[in-house]
Formats: sequence, C-alpha cells, structure tokens
Amino acid sequence: MTVNLDAVGRSYGPFEPYEVTRVKIREFADAVDAWSGAHRDVAIAQAEGYEDLVAPTTFAVIIAQKAEFHVVTDPEVGVDFSMVVHADERFTHVRPLVAGDVIYTTVHIDDIKQRAGISMVTSRTELVDADGAPVSTVVSTLAVREAA
Repeated sequence: MTVNLDAVGRSYGPFEPYEVTRVKIREFADAVDAWSGAHRDVAIAQAEGYEDLVAPTTFAVIIAQKAEFHVVTDPEVGVDFSMVVHADERFTHVRPLVAGDVIYTTVHIDDIKQRAGISMVTSRTELVDADGAPVSTVVSTLAVREAA
C-alpha cells in the first residue's frame, strides 16, 4: 500500500486532554537522564521561577505522539506502521510544560514526499493549554518504506 498524497492538509483533533503530572515528569526525566532538580523537586522548580515541576524540553513528544497515532492508524492515509522509521522531530516551545498543565492537541498532515519507495510523512502537532493558549509545536517526520 502506498501512502495517500491526498492526505496532506488533513487535521485530527482536538483530542481528550493530557494531564501533565509530577510522576510523569519524573519518569520521563529518569528515562532521558535529565537530572535537573527542577524536574524532581517542587521547591527547586519554584526557586527557578516555575509554578511546579518543569518537564524536560522533549517531554512534549509524549503528548504529540498520542495525537500522531491518529495519522498512522487512519486507513485513508495508508501508513503501514510496521514499515515506519522515525526520521526527524523538532520542537518549538512557547513556554515550558509544568505539572498541573492540561494540554489539548491537534495534529495536521503538512507534507508527504515520495521517492525511491519511501514516503516522508510530516505532521505538525499543536499543543495548547486549557485556556487555548499555545504551549508547543512538535513537527515530526516519519519515513514509511513501501512494501516490495
């Protein structure tokens, strides 16, 4: 199956909110070896000017990938996830994610390029807070190898 070029421009969401918690921040910080005290100790985070624990900058990928799931599972897009390799990930942060945030996402398929049996699918996930204010944008590119 070939990835459907007509999927460019599609949007999915907004989805059920993602609640950023202290536990999730600490677990992610452990997983990526982010050892700042502001990821683990509320007093340190507050001394650094945050309301609560602050997430490592790449934490947004957890939230974005939940939204991107809707792109790769949409049969009309035609992504065979068994043939996917992650090609690129970029973050643009308006503000840090902190414990207590409630985040909503909308994902957009911005581009699909096909060459040499590979489709490069680029999505953009917008993360906004409960008030609708922008928090982060995550741009992800997946390389999808076409079946031989």
